[in-house]
Amino acid sequence: MINIDQFELYSVAVITLLAVISPGPDFAMVSKVALLKGRRNGILCALGISAAISVHLAYTLFGLGIVFANNVWVLNTLRYLGGMYLIWLGVSALWPDIKRILIKTKTNQTSEPLKNENLPQNKLTRNSSAFWSGFACNALNPKTMLFIVSLFSQVISTDSSLLMELSYGAYIALAHFVWFALVACLLTSARIQKKVLVFKIWIERVTGLLMTSLGLRLLIN
Repeated sequence: MINIDQFELYSVAVITLLAVISPGPDFAMVSKVALLKGRRNGILCALGISAAISVHLAYTLFGLGIVFANNVWVLNTLRYLGGMYLIWLGVSALWPDIKRILIKTKTNQTSEPLKNENLPQNKLTRNSSAFWSGFACNALNPKTMLFIVSLFSQVISTDSSLLMELSYGAYIALAHFVWFALVACLLTSARIQKKVLVFKIWIERVTGLLMTSLGLRLLIN
């Protein structure tokens, strides 16, 4: 019979929920994908985030999490990679505007080529990269690594069985998927989608600026 520490169980449940719902790069990523590419891709992005959580859990359970967390170069590498990835996503969203400014041409002359140029890329991204966008966003986030390492080293007892630790891990991954899938479904409701069609360009601009600012924060902090 498995001995369950009730205080530990509730602590993991509450701390995980608070960590999941707090705004951050994952929330921004799911929001961007769901608003601009639809519910299915938003859910795929949420699945990618959950899969990345599983990666963090795997090396933590193997005892590598504390080793990584205590090595500054590992955290810095993740921080730089995550920051550059977010900045790249932000600049990609803003690229049509940046290109328009750089080439200094009339809007009427540049709007049509920009649409034709972006359509194949958007279709390819929509069909193949929503999952990997979510996966990369979470896997390269050093704060996620520190959260999971701290949870397993400070909250979860070393006396907990492997089965119990795996159960905690499954709960953490599932909580991430359920929350972000709900976010994706909410943002793709009929009422919101009608507004998205009107403000799509501005949504892309705002999310681009948000991604860029989050990336810069990772690089600077």
